[in-house]
Order: sequence, then C-alpha cells, then structure tokens
Amino acid sequence: MFSGRIICNNFHRFPLTTSKFPVRSNFANQFKTKTSTKQPSRTAPPAAETQGLTPFPTTTTSSGQVPPSNVTKAFFFTVAFSGGCFVGATILEYEAIRSRIMKTIDKNRITHFMKKFKGEQTLQDSQLVREVKKFWNQLSPGEKVFAPLCALNLIVFGLWRVPRFQGSMMKYFCSNPASRVVCWPMFLSTFSHYSAFHIFANMYVLHSFSSAAVMSLGKEQFLGLYLAAGVISSFSSYVFKAMTATAGLSLGASGAIMTILAYVCTKHPDTQLGILFLPMLTFSAGTAIKVIMGIDLAGCIMGWKFFDHAAHLGGALFGVYWAYFGRDIWPLREGILKFYHTNVRSDTKK
Repeated sequence: MFSGRIICNNFHRFPLTTSKFPVRSNFANQFKTKTSTKQPSRTAPPAAETQGLTPFPTTTTSSGQVPPSNVTKAFFFTVAFSGGCFVGATILEYEAIRSRIMKTIDKNRITHFMKKFKGEQTLQDSQLVREVKKFWNQLSPGEKVFAPLCALNLIVFGLWRVPRFQGSMMKYFCSNPASRVVCWPMFLSTFSHYSAFHIFANMYVLHSFSSAAVMSLGKEQFLGLYLAAGVISSFSSYVFKAMTATAGLSLGASGAIMTILAYVCTKHPDTQLGILFLPMLTFSAGTAIKVIMGIDLAGCIMGWKFFDHAAHLGGALFGVYWAYFGRDIWPLREGILKFYHTNVRSDTKK
C-alpha cells in the first residue's frame, strides 16, 4: 500500500541542515548572507528588532513583543480560511462527481460523426500535447495532487531569486506575528522556500506521503486538509511567539506537510519507514511521529531557535486530530452540498 520511498527525514519549515526529522524553522535564523564588501557598513539594528541575518543584508526583521490585536486577527483568519478550505473542497468534490457523470452521459450519446471529428482533432494535436496528456494520465491520484502543489512552490522559489521582488516576498511570503501584514502571509509562506535544499527536502517528503494520504482521504479532502494545515501551523507559531515574545520571520511548507505525515503515521502506525541515505535503518510510523513530535515539544520548551518547532507541533497535532475525528467531521459537508446544489447549481441551469 505504501511506497518504499516514504521517509521521515529532511522536511523542513526552512531547514539548512541534514536533520533526520521534519522541521519548520525561523527564517531570521536560517540565512547567513554575506554582505558586499563594496558597501559601507551600516549601523546594526537594535537587538529587539532582529533575531538573525536575513537573505537580504539591508532588510531587518522585527522581533520581540507581538501585539495582541495581531493574534486576534490571525485567529479569525485561521478559522475563516480553514472553513473556506473545506467548503471549497466540498464544492470541488461536487463538481468532480458531476463532471464524471456528465462525461458518462455524453459518451453514451456520442454519434458517429462526433467520434470521427474527435479522432481528427486528436490527430491535429501536437506531439508535445499528446506526450503531456499521456504522462498526466499515467500519474496516480496522489501525484496529480502533488504536481500542482510542487509547481506553485517552484514558482515562488523562482520569485525569491528576483531582486526586484525581495520587498514583496519578505512582506507577503514570510509569516511574522509582529508584522503589519499578519493574515495572508500565514498562507503564502507555506509555498515559500529560499534555498534549493529547503524546497527539495519538503517536496520530497510531500511526494512520499501524498499518495498514501490521497488514497485514504480523496483528492478534494486532501487538498482542503493541506491548505488549512498550512494556516493552522502558522497560527500555532504565532501563538507561541506571542507567548514567549520571540517574534520573527519563518517560511516553508513543513507545517502543512507535518499534518499529512502525522495523519498517515496515525492511520497506519505499523507501516515501516526509513531514513534517506540510510535504508538499512527502519522503524514504525507510529514510533516516528512520536519521536518527531517529542523533539518539537522539547524545542518549544527549551527555546531552540533554529527551527519553528511550534509550527511543526501545531501541524502534527492537527494531523493526529484529523486522523481520529476527520471521519466524523467530513460527512457534515452534506449540508453544504445540498445548499450548493439547490441554490447555486439550480440557478446556473436556469
């Protein structure tokens, strides 16, 4: 049922180390960028305004106290966004089922002329288009969900390399509870990676676990869970930073990935996992998630700064919660389905 490539190492909310466990880390403590020797030295910002070096030497990051109003905004955004994710997933599920039904009906109604026309149109397709279609059709359901998520992460990764976008990237694609822009970075930062190793590690683990999760949840529920998990893990980070007065930037997909990993490991605790580059070392999924969550809990208690352990822990707890209670919550979407079918689809038909 599970691919042998399922591993529990090197997925990070901004990692630059070869950690053996999933991590999301504080952005301000991750990048050590060399300052150009041609530029005159600048006066260092006050200690309360930076936790470390950022990708851009001229950019400072606020840290320290978090305004209570920011946490309140983040809470309401988390509730609204998470609810919207599952409403959107419900609508996607409805449209997917409807599309399959309509295709079946159209297939039974198709005439000889339409078959001939469709055949001629297929011949006109370029070789590239046919190859792309063939490749896409060969993908598993999990890989079809993973592919667009990976593409979005790669696009954002590319934007980080464009100097003219650095201000916008720091503002909207890094989550920081002390920032003026609080809400949308909670979501956008989950698609943001700065180093090649960072994005490779996160996407590798997401690919490894996505097929098993999609097999259990379905594509629509998986997508709703993943997107909501990104914001929920960011909110966990916000709350922890507000409580400890350690505000700072963080980014990466590992908070959301931790939810998927925790869900799979909780649902299938006896599955054997391995560590990349150490295939001889195996352990059960149940043991792995306990160790990972234990490390992140220790990181929160001990005040370790390199990784965003609060975001990891929040994402993992959400995954465990959904593994136990998701099957009772997901059926509640029937009310949304009926409302959408009656009030939206019926109006469209008119």
